[in-house]
Amino acid sequence: MLSFLNIAQLVLYIALLALVGQALLFVLAGANRDRNIFYQLLQIVSKPFTVLVRKFTPKQVDDRHVPLVTFFLLLIVYAVVTFEKISLCVEAGMEGCR
Repeated sequence: MLSFLNIAQLVLYIALLALVGQALLFVLAGANRDRNIFYQLLQIVSKPFTVLVRKFTPKQVDDRHVPLVTFFLLLIVYAVVTFEKISLCVEAGMEGCR
């Protein structure tokens, strides 16, 4: 179970960092961000999560807001996984959590 939580935490962390990187390049690159290779790479990394969130959000939510919604949902899931990992480690006596 601990291995599963570690893997889930790592995948969520990578997706969160990709979304943060996209936001930073959105500000820094401006209108030219679509031609930026790093912005495109970060979009590819975060695309599975944003597509999934797009399927569950109502049509009233604009497409440009979906990455922000995705970020906050992933942040909540990351917090839940982290608290579950802490709970599991406390129950196990911290033996397998090093």
